Amino acid sequence: MEYFRPIVMTDPVRPAGSFALAGGWCWFDRVEVLSRAAPARLIPASSLPEEALHRLTAPRADFAGLTMDRPRLMGIVNTTPDSFSDGGRYLAQTNAVDHARFIARHAEMVDIGGESTRPGSLEVPVAEEIARTAPVIEALRDGGVQAPISIDTRKALVASAALAAGAMVVNDVSGLDFDPAMGGLVARTGAALVLMHAQGLPETMQNDPQYGDVLLDVYDALAERLARAVALGIDPRRIAIDPGIGFGKTMAHNIALLRALSLFHGLGCPLLVGTSRKRFIGTIGRAEAPADRMPGSVTVALAGVAQGVQITRVHDVAETRQALLLWQALHMDQAEDQG
Repeated sequence: MEYFRPIVMTDPVRPAGSFALAGGWCWFDRVEVLSRAAPARLIPASSLPEEALHRLTAPRADFAGLTMDRPRLMGIVNTTPDSFSDGGRYLAQTNAVDHARFIARHAEMVDIGGESTRPGSLEVPVAEEIARTAPVIEALRDGGVQAPISIDTRKALVASAALAAGAMVVNDVSGLDFDPAMGGLVARTGAALVLMHAQGLPETMQNDPQYGDVLLDVYDALAERLARAVALGIDPRRIAIDPGIGFGKTMAHNIALLRALSLFHGLGCPLLVGTSRKRFIGTIGRAEAPADRMPGSVTVALAGVAQGVQITRVHDVAETRQALLLWQALHMDQAEDQG
């Protein structure tokens, strides 16, 4: 089997015969052909098989009401006592609601989670996870927040309560692997879905993650999850995929995936990437405390945008927005607002 990674460019001067990537702001005229059985090679994009070229170039459908023709930010609200970055800070409902309102001023989407999935974390009971998340979502909707809200959960009952409270997106870090009821729920409700790749459960995923070829293994796993979701009745136009940086991956695995993110556009879905404040950023950037990893997080976020990542999940929404506006002014036809 061959895999096709577009060599993505953002320069405003484009050669004849180049193609827009996923209907967005990047373009490509060359493709790296990858295989488990042969060395990588470069070919002109015009030589791609028709189906592969279509998957790489077709404009992506709107996701949770947001067009995918410009970079979008998803801001994080952890209503938990033990999240690696800000555990306990937004556990109280009033704090969580206030922070989510702040996020909605700078990011197009708000992602609310009530269970930490940091390495070594333990499962939270369903009732407790619902109590941490659904009232926050309901308060945001009652208070007039109209931005798409995502529920970060592996559990169908938690997702159901969040959707009833006003969430529009289910962000499942297990890629529908944890709760057999999750796929059916998403299909019935018509919610948008983020399918993420993870190797193992949070309790043990960082013990000794192994891959034959991390890039191709993660691609294949996401392709399988996507096919399964579609078989369950979920419209593929409502699905985004996430390679799961830091979830069952070493630093070397993370770097390999981030260097070649453009490969995942071949799945034909919007690409969501979340690297904000993660340990590898602290290791490389010499920042032990997660709160000190903002500059590195912004750097990696912009590197993803330069490969056409449509949705970037971040803690530091205001800082990332400022950096993104400057990046857009330099690399796109014009600076864009959040509209």
